[in-house]
Amino acid sequence: MSRIRRIGAMTLIVAAAWLAAGQAQAGPARPGPQDVVRGWYKMVLELVRHTPTYSPPVASRSFAYIGVTAYEAAAGGTGLQSLAGQLNGLTALPQREAGGAYDEAVVVNAAIAATVQGLFANTGPTGQRALAAMARKTGGDVTLGLADDVVARSQARGNAIAAHILEWSKDDGGQAVENMGFPMEFKLTPGPAHWVPTSLVAQQQTPLLPDWGSNRTFAMPDGAACGLPPPPSYSEEPNSAFYNEAVDVFDAVNGLTAEQREIARFWSDDPMLSPTPPGHWLSIALEVLEREEADAELTVDTMARLGVALADAFIGCWDAKFKYDLVRPITYIRRLIDPKWDAILITPPFPEYPSGHSTQSGAAAAVLAGIFGENFAFEDSTHVRDGLPPRKFASFWAAAEEAGISRLYGGIHFRSAIDLGLEQGKCVGAYASALRTRN
Repeated sequence: MSRIRRIGAMTLIVAAAWLAAGQAQAGPARPGPQDVVRGWYKMVLELVRHTPTYSPPVASRSFAYIGVTAYEAAAGGTGLQSLAGQLNGLTALPQREAGGAYDEAVVVNAAIAATVQGLFANTGPTGQRALAAMARKTGGDVTLGLADDVVARSQARGNAIAAHILEWSKDDGGQAVENMGFPMEFKLTPGPAHWVPTSLVAQQQTPLLPDWGSNRTFAMPDGAACGLPPPPSYSEEPNSAFYNEAVDVFDAVNGLTAEQREIARFWSDDPMLSPTPPGHWLSIALEVLEREEADAELTVDTMARLGVALADAFIGCWDAKFKYDLVRPITYIRRLIDPKWDAILITPPFPEYPSGHSTQSGAAAAVLAGIFGENFAFEDSTHVRDGLPPRKFASFWAAAEEAGISRLYGGIHFRSAIDLGLEQGKCVGAYASALRTRN
């Protein structure tokens, strides 16, 4: 990254902190818990853009822990039921003091602030300053006019929840990300059917996070719980099912319309240039919650379920990716169809099947449709600040299907990886949707 771009990125982080804090303060004299949650998420989506280790799987993991933190912080002051005992490995959280008064916005703010600071400990000096500014500004807003003992008790409660969640996160298999997630040594599977590096970057000669599928899941039993049938049998014979899938990608990219190019770019969500694919779905949810003027219960319930579904989606997807270890379209097409062919997007450095965009989008759509309805229309403005116009969708499933097909347009995936990835996502999302949140 150039010096100019680094400075620009740092400015964006600091600006995001103050913007989020200002939005949290808007409306009532003191922000409510739902305002605090939305403000922190907007800050987190900026941090993800500028924290080098935050590839999509890593980002999804943090989104889940932040969502559960916000949920558990709010649960004690609402009619929500704790997720302890429902999420894998999450034990009962510390109880509130009997008879003591609490302020719910202060509890939620303290819990999220501490959890975010723990999860983004490696975001760099500027990110740390932005986090401190956010915590200071929002912390001042939520404590305005409150008695000192209420503030102290509420902050202690939030900090205790954060400590419990961060301790829970330590043994899930995903806490330590070394060398940006690329193993120093990795033995490639021999044979033309299997993944080979598609990047010239030295670090990317091994695949990203090959063991991620073994991580502890959140709501589904394990990474293989939503397993997939194998992709079409590998073949180099013209007119075979596999060859035809490659021709499908080849023809699609060569004949893209202007709108299809726009769709590919809109859903690309490359690390370091965007909030990542799971962050894109969080952005959608935040827009919907704001539009619906959602209260604290609906806000934290939505963000917890969505975060859990996205995290489990990446674990399930990675389990399948490294089980089948399938070659990427660009490798196959250049070897057998056209050596000069190129995709319009950069091919990610890991196996092809299934499509991560499809799996996580299917999981997100399952959760959001379960909360807001199957035919809930919305506008997605995630990339307006990046110069891309909003896109309108008739439903969450319509958006998920577009996110999936965008990877065909980009030359990244075969069609079966897209279609079956969406099906895998439905399975993953069902586990998050089944969580009991109402007493």
